[in-house]
Amino acid sequence: MLNVILSYLPYALITTFTPGPNNITSLYSVSLMGWRKGGRVILGIASGVAFLMLLCIFFCHELAKYIPGVVVYLKYIGAAYILWLAVHIAMSRPGESESHIMNFRSGFFLSVSNVKVILYFITLFTVYIIPSGAGLYEMLLHGAFIMASSAVSWCLWGAAGGLMQKFLARYYRPFNVIMGLLLAWCAVKIIM
Repeated sequence: MLNVILSYLPYALITTFTPGPNNITSLYSVSLMGWRKGGRVILGIASGVAFLMLLCIFFCHELAKYIPGVVVYLKYIGAAYILWLAVHIAMSRPGESESHIMNFRSGFFLSVSNVKVILYFITLFTVYIIPSGAGLYEMLLHGAFIMASSAVSWCLWGAAGGLMQKFLARYYRPFNVIMGLLLAWCAVKIIM
């Protein structure tokens, strides 16, 4: 299991910790309203992501069980998505994903409607985890690890508040280019 985690760790960390709707919303809500009210938004985000992850685990598990050959093709789709994400991150500007989500419910729906999160889980499970021979139990363990790293990300973004926002506004270009190149490297590793 550790080898599988190490294989997807660069992709997971980059996707989890780079700016996106959930991270920007965590940063914005805590910097605007403090931890008490902003924490509710983060809890809503976490609940939505957990819901999506469980759906993706069961969907990917059943798909691999009944149509095992499809995982080979999903690997290329996942690599293409990672390349698209790499280009998007490298070219993005601060504030493009910013959202004004201010409660648990809207945090939940932000996550459930977040295409980045859906594709993230489908890519992780079909490209890295299922091909390793993981069963449903192992997939759930990987899901718990992924949720823990995601929770760390949201809390760090929330804690960073305006400080992180100022840093990324000033140095967004080199940061985004480095993150994009690392993601492109992950996509190349998947295909080879």
